[in-house]
Amino acid sequence: MTFEPPRQRDRRTVPYVLVVVGTDVHRFDRLVGWLERWHADRPGVRLVLQYGHSRPPALPEATPFLGHEELQRAMAEATLVVSHGGPATITEARRTGHLPIVVPRDPTHDEHVDNHQQLFSRRLGAAGMVRLCESEAELVAALDEGLADPARFVLAADPGRPDPRAEAVARVGAVIDDLVARRVRQRAGGRRG
Repeated sequence: MTFEPPRQRDRRTVPYVLVVVGTDVHRFDRLVGWLERWHADRPGVRLVLQYGHSRPPALPEATPFLGHEELQRAMAEATLVVSHGGPATITEARRTGHLPIVVPRDPTHDEHVDNHQQLFSRRLGAAGMVRLCESEAELVAALDEGLADPARFVLAADPGRPDPRAEAVARVGAVIDDLVARRVRQRAGGRRG
């Protein structure tokens, strides 16, 4: 399937939700199911789902993968961006002016090898850098809120800041550094005892 993001004129009349689950080899069928159920009641919303290695969804606009340029165009045009808990995808969504709605992969559902996406996403959620959704009800509420008032999910530009992209990358990097340092301390502490 060739992905075509909506033209700018469509953005004003047709709400457009872009969902990106990344390229990890683990399936994210739980999120796919949540989105299928949500979209069934909202046929007027354009939902584009990059589903990776998950099961192909029963949605009209689904693609396993998007190239980097396609992803950039899609994010730039989207009304809302939903992301897995991957740092790169979250950073890209923020760079394009979105407060991303983030659903971290859960290793207890075999969606990833460990809980780093949950830890990272929770940290960003607490800092107000993402809208964290760890349940179907939270995701539905965030999507409906975002469609009712898209401005709540747009990052405000601050002309006094030298480069908002660099600041976003630095903030995400600081969170990653802190999480890695904690993990190292936990592992070192476990070896002593």
